[in-house]
Amino acid sequence: MSQENGQPVVEMKNIVKRFGTVEALRGVDFTVEKGKVHALIGDNGAGKSTLIKVLTGVHTPTSGAIYFEGKQVTISSPADARALGIETCYQDLALIPLMSIWRNFFLGREIYTNLGPVKWLHRLEMCRLCSDALHDIGIEIRSAREKVGKMSGGERQSIAIGRAIHFGAKLLILDEPTSALSVAETRKVLSYIENAKAQGLPVILITHNVSHIYQVSDYYTIIRHGRKVGTYRKGELTQEDIADLITGTREA
Repeated sequence: MSQENGQPVVEMKNIVKRFGTVEALRGVDFTVEKGKVHALIGDNGAGKSTLIKVLTGVHTPTSGAIYFEGKQVTISSPADARALGIETCYQDLALIPLMSIWRNFFLGREIYTNLGPVKWLHRLEMCRLCSDALHDIGIEIRSAREKVGKMSGGERQSIAIGRAIHFGAKLLILDEPTSALSVAETRKVLSYIENAKAQGLPVILITHNVSHIYQVSDYYTIIRHGRKVGTYRKGELTQEDIADLITGTREA
């Protein structure tokens, strides 16, 4: 199935990735449109993580091309990906538990004034901006001064998502964001994804959970054994169909 004629933010064309004699990706095409949630699904070892690592500069593709906002790009490192506006929230979230919410939110992007050899941090301003930014996408926190280590898994996901949106991400990648969360926490994270989409931010959602795909994704691409099985619109297949395509019980 081909997607509707939306404007793509990223296009990956004929991506091949080999590790020695092992071919992890075999000519995969993958397109994400602006303002859409696009799920990337497949069993363990299917190649979805390798595809995302190619997109985020962790791996260099053996062959193929990547286009971002219509221009061909070379992404040689995670720093290159971030410079383009690609933000990734991994399962470990890259948050520091002993630091406050606002310190994590502005980590590496602190607002400060140079006073000679001393950097004066604008703590109150960063606390306020952190709270306001999270509030704008439907995330309420008790205090920006609270330690991240005291927060639940869903709340930590909210900080990572809010941070990406605030600092102008053009594409947000979420790696198994609901893994090991309770039902209530999962609902919150899915609502944050919908809020990000409502603000026009395209999201790649990597997940094993077919029901979550059904709730928030506009499209989903299924990968099996390093090949793309197909890309489908929300509602085009049943949950049973999706599960069968992932496992290879049925063919596209």
